[in-house]
Amino acid sequence: MRSAPPAAGRSALEVALSNRDGAEPDPDAEHAGVLARLHTVEEAAEQIGTTLDEQTTCAELARFLCRYLCDAAAVDLLTEQGTGARTPSPEGFTRVATAGLVKVLEARFPAEDAPSARALDEERPVTAAAVLPGGRAAEAVAAPLLAYGRRYGVLLALRAGGSFSAQETATAHHLARLTATRLAHARRHAAVQRTAMDLQRALLAEPGRPHPNLELGTRYLPSGSSALVGGDWFETVRLHYGRTLLVMGDVMGHGLDAAVDMNAYRSHLRYVASTDLPPHRVLRQLDAAVAEEESRRPATCLLARVDPARGIAAFASAGHLPPAVIGPDGAAGLVDVPVGPPLGTGVGGYELVTRALTPTETLLMFTDGLIERRGEDIDASLSRLARMRLSVGAGVEQMLDEALLRLDGLHAEDDVAVLAARIRHHPGTEAAEAAGPVEG
Repeated sequence: MRSAPPAAGRSALEVALSNRDGAEPDPDAEHAGVLARLHTVEEAAEQIGTTLDEQTTCAELARFLCRYLCDAAAVDLLTEQGTGARTPSPEGFTRVATAGLVKVLEARFPAEDAPSARALDEERPVTAAAVLPGGRAAEAVAAPLLAYGRRYGVLLALRAGGSFSAQETATAHHLARLTATRLAHARRHAAVQRTAMDLQRALLAEPGRPHPNLELGTRYLPSGSSALVGGDWFETVRLHYGRTLLVMGDVMGHGLDAAVDMNAYRSHLRYVASTDLPPHRVLRQLDAAVAEEESRRPATCLLARVDPARGIAAFASAGHLPPAVIGPDGAAGLVDVPVGPPLGTGVGGYELVTRALTPTETLLMFTDGLIERRGEDIDASLSRLARMRLSVGAGVEQMLDEALLRLDGLHAEDDVAVLAARIRHHPGTEAAEAAGPVEG
């Protein structure tokens, strides 16, 4: 092989791979070609697959090839329907990336050399003649996107007015395989994300329905773009005499372990709450039960038992942030709830506090992700919430959306769970629902 003379502005790959088959062998040129190819592979590894987005990865491949190897390139990806087919139909492909000076989409191939059929079934690249728009002849190379025994699509590279050398064809084939591994990783990551979100939805199913005398709204926002499962949760439990127990909890940590522990806490809570004990005694029993399971992570928890008939809310906290009450004027105020130790410590020591709650007020319970900000003291975070002013006369759902907007919950650094509840006023029902004793 004979090396072409270097030219200004040409890369090492363009110089070394400009040799054509049939020329007199040149050891120096062959060595330069190997080094140039290795350098190109290193660059490709850095520039192809910079994100987990499939279309971006394919576009990076097409642009890279057009910089170094060809005049135009296109990438066809197999759709889910065509993935398992040995000879997929053209409908099984989706063109996701094109690059170059010509419209590759209009390139015509002989039927027996159609890359959509042959390139995916062979380990070697397929080379065929093509006619570009305007009748220009071109050399085309089609290489399968193969990785881990799976076919992801086909790469099509075209060069006008020239042919591809054996080294260039091998380079295109290698880059196709490199891209396929990136696509494989992207799809595996996407599958893990879907599984995590499905698990999150299963674990954070809608809370139990409160009594009709209570309006309820909830929101859950996973932190960042990963949307992985975490330990934040909320729940409602119907009690006797028209009362409803509202629950907000946060298991320490993130990931599947925290989600599993969260589900265990939720199950324990439902069982203990069914005994209709006052909130502080519910926490005491829950703490004792979880403390016996050494593998469980500690968790914070806030309980609020709302009695619409009497207009009273009773609170108890296991290391959780205090709730807020939004008044009829839209102003927020924090409820002073004594804070006991987190659940799972076995220490106990929870106290009950009661507060009047009218149909014109809205109770807001939340996890720390709603208000905590990096580098900010928690007292400052709570003060920011207390200074919040929401729209007068807003409904429960609108109030939740406003609170998330004012506190920038959509960009929180931690998971956010928030619950809003408001007593519905039903004239004439107070006497019927007030038959139960007041527990302390």
